[in-house]
Amino acid sequence: MTSTSSVETPFKAAELGTLAVIAWSGDHPGEKGDMPFLLAYSLGDSPAGPEAGEAAIRALLRNHGLAVGAVHDGVRNPSFPVSLLVEAGQAVVSMHPVNAQCPVPPEWLAAAEARGNAYFLFTTRPWPTATPGRPVTEEDLQSFVGDEETLTAAAHCLLPVRKIRS
Repeated sequence: MTSTSSVETPFKAAELGTLAVIAWSGDHPGEKGDMPFLLAYSLGDSPAGPEAGEAAIRALLRNHGLAVGAVHDGVRNPSFPVSLLVEAGQAVVSMHPVNAQCPVPPEWLAAAEARGNAYFLFTTRPWPTATPGRPVTEEDLQSFVGDEETLTAAAHCLLPVRKIRS
């Protein structure tokens, strides 16, 4: 007999390895207009090995109530554990204790402004060839993000776009 528990899974930030976030915009099934997307992933370079990095991401997601393979609506949930701040051409995704920032292209900003939200994926599948600071081709992005293994190994979240109030 198995039971579900609300006990947190041990999370070791040091085992995450290098985390990266990439932004793009495009079509989303059933939606009109461009959708701004963000993908968080590990390079798979955890000091304890790629499997430890995947386990650390799973623990981080689980401890925030985010099931891998499920879609979570942060727009309708004001206490959602993931937030998105967009300011000065940058997107900052926060999920305690992790913050990740990436530059976003003008078309992503336009889509985010028009929609007021963005589609965020945090995959446990490592992507070692997509290193920060190096361009990723559209074909490589489509190949990785469109792969069923990447999608089923990710928590999917719709996040409201927040800005700094002045």
